[in-house]
Amino acid sequence: MKKVLILAVAAAIVMLVPSFASAQTANGVLTVTATVQGSIGLVFNSDAAGVALSSGAGTNAATLAFGNVSAFGAVSAGVVRTVAANSFTVSSAVDVQVSKTNSASANYTLKAQLGAADAVNSWTVGGIAVTSAAQSTLTATGTYAANSNFPVAITVPFTTASGTLISNTINYTATAN
Repeated sequence: MKKVLILAVAAAIVMLVPSFASAQTANGVLTVTATVQGSIGLVFNSDAAGVALSSGAGTNAATLAFGNVSAFGAVSAGVVRTVAANSFTVSSAVDVQVSKTNSASANYTLKAQLGAADAVNSWTVGGIAVTSAAQSTLTATGTYAANSNFPVAITVPFTTASGTLISNTINYTATAN
């Protein structure tokens, strides 16, 4: 019985003494590095003199919808039409804005190319012929952070059937100089 009493007293004393358990810690160092790269961005904006972009204004993927076009009769607001002997041309002002960050580039080169061949109609951007065969240079000294007007024009032959849908994409490439 004495042994049990001694064990009980010893257990009570251990319980009364505060525990001084050490907190476990670990340390580490994370080295962080980054290299800033200059960049440019391109967006399309509606031009007040042209057809409002039907979608994507302020982005790099926009849609210009001329609506119904013809050699004679009404055309949508913002569409400019000229009639020649065997064709008519419809055009609309479109703004392209190229911006730069973290770059010493003074200006940019802007090129355009049709996404698919068009064996019937002729296309121009900013008065420059554009085809699917190769990129066409629209400007070699574009001004950053400014809307630059590059009208899009389609020349349609009089032989084109009524109801024919004209659709294509124009791929633009801006390169910092």
